[in-house]
Amino acid sequence: MSIAAIILTKNEEKHITRCINSLKGICDEVFVIDSFSDDKTCEIAEELGAKVYRNPWKNYATQFNYGVYQCPIQSEWIWRIDADEFLEGNIGEAVKTAIQNCDTNVNGIYVRKRIDFMGRPLLHGGWYPSYHLKVFRKGHGDCENRWMDEHIRIFDGTTITVEEGNQVDANLNDLTWWTEKHNGYATREMVDMLMMEYGMDAKAEEVIPKFWGTEEQRKRWLKIKYIKAPLFLRPFINFFLRYILKGGFLDGKEGFVWHILQGFWYRMLVDAKIFEIKKKFNFNEEAIKNYLKEKYKI
Repeated sequence: MSIAAIILTKNEEKHITRCINSLKGICDEVFVIDSFSDDKTCEIAEELGAKVYRNPWKNYATQFNYGVYQCPIQSEWIWRIDADEFLEGNIGEAVKTAIQNCDTNVNGIYVRKRIDFMGRPLLHGGWYPSYHLKVFRKGHGDCENRWMDEHIRIFDGTTITVEEGNQVDANLNDLTWWTEKHNGYATREMVDMLMMEYGMDAKAEEVIPKFWGTEEQRKRWLKIKYIKAPLFLRPFINFFLRYILKGGFLDGKEGFVWHILQGFWYRMLVDAKIFEIKKKFNFNEEAIKNYLKEKYKI
């Protein structure tokens, strides 16, 4: 019951050693799909035993699916993990045990994810515990093709959940890097939300929105509701819900910075970019759709 990890990289020399080392004894194969890094990411990954492939970046989904379908994966299972993530605690052994004991119709495994920000675990505000479908049986799943908020989907069978350990997202870069990165995320989120608003997303090939479904299904349901909320008002609502009602304030100063930046500033930036595009084309739906198709090759 072997496992292959797929890691996407672009100048990740600061994180890649920690990530790959956490997979030792858990994953039998490690595939790094690199977007032409100009640092030592590829050299470090190869020294640690990973198989490195280079592919031009379009978006996360196409890059990950390149690894799923183009790399010579021999393992039966695939583990999605980002370069700035690592496995903590007994999560690896718990997943291997689950694979060994699960029924043949189980094709996906949910694991617990934790975000560390400025060195502090975010344990409130609805961020933890958070369960994500990270491990799936080869040939029975891939990444849904979205510009943002993409999830692993399985084509058939059922899923199980592993409760032990964490898959930790702990980026070591500074806030300047973080804000620049989220500026790029905001553009992708703008495209994704406009596609959803105008019915341009491939609903039949994506996670089905359900409030009482899986975490991905609930998040997709909530995102649809969020898109219908008034522009510029929804960032305030999001901040209030997460920081006040869900107790984000309990994560101290680091939590305050996180919720201001990620929960409010980032969401406001997305709305500003949506408003900019709509205003540019005089709120003409067809003109906006044609622009998205041409600009982002949709």
